[in-house]
Amino acid sequence: MLFGPIHASVVEEHESGRHMRFLGLFLRTLFLIVVVVITARVASPQNETIWSAYETPSDLVRTLLGAAVCLFVAAQIFTYSRDPAEMRRWVVIGGAALPLALLCAVVVW
Repeated sequence: MLFGPIHASVVEEHESGRHMRFLGLFLRTLFLIVVVVITARVASPQNETIWSAYETPSDLVRTLLGAAVCLFVAAQIFTYSRDPAEMRRWVVIGGAALPLALLCAVVVW
């Protein structure tokens, strides 16, 4: 009976830790998706279609570099750390960076 309240607080800490890890993973994923969208928009050819981008070397280079960055960032979405402390850090980082990234996406669009 003496250890009852202690056990309940440990369970509550475990549950809140799980929620924080999930929130951190969610914010990280949303941030990286917004970064991919912004990169794809900025890297698209300016005055042409994607099929005629090879006619202008600067558009071709920008498109190829943008595709490489998009692939790299998209791969980072699926390779995340299992460390709970790192996911809790993403709650703070995502809370600050996600609104800024969304604002950048609105401005770029």
